[in-house]
Amino acid sequence: MIKDMKRLAALLAVCSLLLMGVTGCGGHGKLEKAVRSVLVSGDTTRAAYDSLCSLVTSNPGKYSDLLTPEGRVDHKKMADFIDQIGSQLRPPMHWNTRPYGGVDDLSLTVYFERSGSMVPYDQRGGGGQLKKAVNDLINHFPAGSKVDINIVNDGIYPYQHTVDEFLKDRDIYQSTAGTGDASYTDFQLIFNKILEAQRPGNVSVLVSDLIYSPQDTRGVSLDKIFNEENSLATRVFARYKGKSVVVQQFMGDYSGKYYPYNGVPFEYSGKRPFYLVIIADSDVMDQLATDKRYSGVLDAPAVRNSYRFNQGTAQVECRVLPEWKDNAGRFRVKHGDGIVLARCEGDRQTGKLCFSMAANLGSLLKDDALLTNAANYEVKSIDGYTLTIQPIDQSMFTANNKEYLDGMTHILTLVGDLKSPRDEVHIALRNELPDWVRQSSSASDTSAGGSFATTTLGLEQLLGGMFDAMKGGNYLFDLVIELQ
Repeated sequence: MIKDMKRLAALLAVCSLLLMGVTGCGGHGKLEKAVRSVLVSGDTTRAAYDSLCSLVTSNPGKYSDLLTPEGRVDHKKMADFIDQIGSQLRPPMHWNTRPYGGVDDLSLTVYFERSGSMVPYDQRGGGGQLKKAVNDLINHFPAGSKVDINIVNDGIYPYQHTVDEFLKDRDIYQSTAGTGDASYTDFQLIFNKILEAQRPGNVSVLVSDLIYSPQDTRGVSLDKIFNEENSLATRVFARYKGKSVVVQQFMGDYSGKYYPYNGVPFEYSGKRPFYLVIIADSDVMDQLATDKRYSGVLDAPAVRNSYRFNQGTAQVECRVLPEWKDNAGRFRVKHGDGIVLARCEGDRQTGKLCFSMAANLGSLLKDDALLTNAANYEVKSIDGYTLTIQPIDQSMFTANNKEYLDGMTHILTLVGDLKSPRDEVHIALRNELPDWVRQSSSASDTSAGGSFATTTLGLEQLLGGMFDAMKGGNYLFDLVIELQ
């Protein structure tokens, strides 16, 4: 009996040591112990989660990898940390902490520009694309979300009616007549105020034509204005770390007077671009991209072009397709860390090796024009492999490849002359301002001719300044495929 008790005591001691010694995760012993205690006790409540977050924020030096640049808890990293600890328990345990990280509490603040050049976008005889874009944005937030609306031009002014009244208003510019000074828009003030006022869990959206029109520009050259707006955008956004910005371009009916920078105002009826500038903390922007409850905020069907600023190098999930119509030669996928193709042989007739991978590029929030253009990628290898990219559609799915294509967005195909016994193919998507920005920018707006219907004065300079301030890494993602 005594011998059995000693064995039991020894077994318990070993189990205790194993429990205490499971992966140190960067020396987070106290936090690990607290997480295990919560999971084992079953006290998976908001109060328990808040106490864990308090432990993290009370020692930012020790837990810096779980904090945002502003010193707030990074809820996604916190959830991953908790899941890692839970997976080591027996039986494994999972705690859904996402609601406690603010996903359910996202708020929306709309900043609706009311300047002279914006009023013609919402005339009674037009298609109402501008108002619909804003209404859709509001409706894409779950019922009960906190929504605030402001009117902006020379300043920021609270909308004096309810959200429901805004949604039903068929003549929003008439009902807001007299709000502020519509003769100019102070972007420096507006962007600073938006960024200063933003709180965790908030999504702020500026609705604008993005034409920089400061006060008193008599005798000032356009080149000087362009340089000014470029510097302004860089200066403002460089001050606020941890922010992410998505700029969406729409097209809308325009009917009324247009006020060029230099020249006489003229009447114009036709299409014109307008923009939604979505600003949020980077983790909130990630949530908007992945949480189905907010589907439509970042992927609205009427968006003509879009781009996300402040995006570092991301991890992209890839699956090599053992059987694919474009494959040539032979290879065997080696399972383990990284992407490794073993026993590679070239095609008997051509000597080429061709293989394809299914990849999930959706989290990058980039349009297909950018993602499918091979010129935007760097591809390096000994044998000179080349890359093609195509979106995945339902016609590609078969019973044999469904498990590889599920959840993926694009097919990456690489082909090269297999000459070297060993090779490494490096693929990287460059982080550059997309072509559509340059193509949508004009250096003159004195007449309605040429590309007036599809361009915005000085857009490249304004967004270029934002890009310089928020570039992040040189690449949006990079992959290495080892060939043996």
